[in-house]
Amino acid sequence: MMLSMEKSWYRKMFSPAQKPDREETQSTADYENAEVQFRMGLKFAGEGPAQDYVQAAEWYRKAAGQSHTLAQFNLGMMCANGQGMARDDAQSVIWFTQAAQSGDAGAQFNLGRNFHRASFIELPPAATQSRIEAYKWYHLAAAQGYVGSAAAGTTLIHNMTRDDVTAGDLRVAEFERTQPRPVQD
Repeated sequence: MMLSMEKSWYRKMFSPAQKPDREETQSTADYENAEVQFRMGLKFAGEGPAQDYVQAAEWYRKAAGQSHTLAQFNLGMMCANGQGMARDDAQSVIWFTQAAQSGDAGAQFNLGRNFHRASFIELPPAATQSRIEAYKWYHLAAAQGYVGSAAAGTTLIHNMTRDDVTAGDLRVAEFERTQPRPVQD
């Protein structure tokens, strides 16, 4: 006797697993799971028909509000580029700062670049402080091997005095001193 494959119980039992639909995944993300929210942001920021920068920014904002470093970095990039929102350099600096303080090398590099650019348009005392701050962030990103950071730092140093570099080194040391140390076994 042959069993019919047309039986509904057979299809249910041996059919491929069903993927959860978007609403089910979104409801999971609404339960304040930063990683799920971040992944939803990635999904909407990707290419193809699902791309929706407004939705991506909303999901990144939820995860970033819970100190998700990559969400903070991505949100900073979206603010800087005007993706899913009006371009907002001040907001991008806020998000880059949060991610940079958590140790994200990409955010540190972008923050350094922002301070470096600001040094060209500010009056001398503020410009000096911006260069010192840029030096700090470039140096921290370069220490993690972030591409372009060392070269950007070298270019920056040409516009700094010896005292400025010393002040930058002190800021780097202070930042490193205040970072949590990894637990060793």
